[in-house]
Amino acid sequence: MINSNNPSTEGEFAHWVDEKAEAFKFELGEKFPVPPSELHSDSLHVETSAQKLEEVLLEHETPTPEFLAELQALKDAPPLTEEELDRQAMEAGGADGDKSMPE
Repeated sequence: MINSNNPSTEGEFAHWVDEKAEAFKFELGEKFPVPPSELHSDSLHVETSAQKLEEVLLEHETPTPEFLAELQALKDAPPLTEEELDRQAMEAGGADGDKSMPE
């Protein structure tokens, strides 16, 4: 018995791989959506905006020198202290934006 999920020829295999890749891209897009405000700004043209990690990893863009410099600066930065993490948590409003109830 032939399983319809398993291709039998090279052409069918290539088609099957393409279908699986497209389905996987869609699934990743659903799991990790990029908010529209991060895609572009009305006042800043897309080509001149700062490069995002998603663009480098998911869209296979070549990292710009500025992106690599920022990444290196983050890598070289000292770790945050517990006090700083606490302060940031207390200032964050969480998902609902209510700063009186930090999350």
